[in-house]
Amino acid sequence: MAERAQYEELLRQFSAFGAVKRELGRILPSDCPSGSAAVLTLLGRHGAMRMSKLSELLSVDMSVTSRHAAHLAERGWIDRSPDPADRRSRILHLTPAGVALLEELSERTAQLLADRLGDWSDDEVAQLIVLMTRLRSSFDDCRAPTRLPPPALAPTTRTPANT
Repeated sequence: MAERAQYEELLRQFSAFGAVKRELGRILPSDCPSGSAAVLTLLGRHGAMRMSKLSELLSVDMSVTSRHAAHLAERGWIDRSPDPADRRSRILHLTPAGVALLEELSERTAQLLADRLGDWSDDEVAQLIVLMTRLRSSFDDCRAPTRLPPPALAPTTRTPANT
């Protein structure tokens, strides 16, 4: 097991990773924020699905998923159709315009990564993929918040009052 100092350095690197995420966000079209891009990506990867499944994959509340879906539907990138098994539920799927946008986003992202990681070897990129995949899987089953033990109470130097 790694030492505490290594975990602390890892935490600093996670914080610095925000710069990478911000740069990836800057290549998105102005009308397609990162949450919307995540929805498009999941629909492209997994195909049509219920809002509840999408919400689960995004690890967000249904209301957040609903706002993303409304945003994407307004732009014609997804369709929301009634679920034949349960008319109260909606099935989301990409439209041809959504598929085209997803392809454009994929191209932009691949180009940015190629530019920034151009001096990395193929083996280094493959190693990063393996390690990031493993890191993600280590957190997949940990969606419930971790409860830390309460801090130990400091010993008191006062004497209790006698009543």
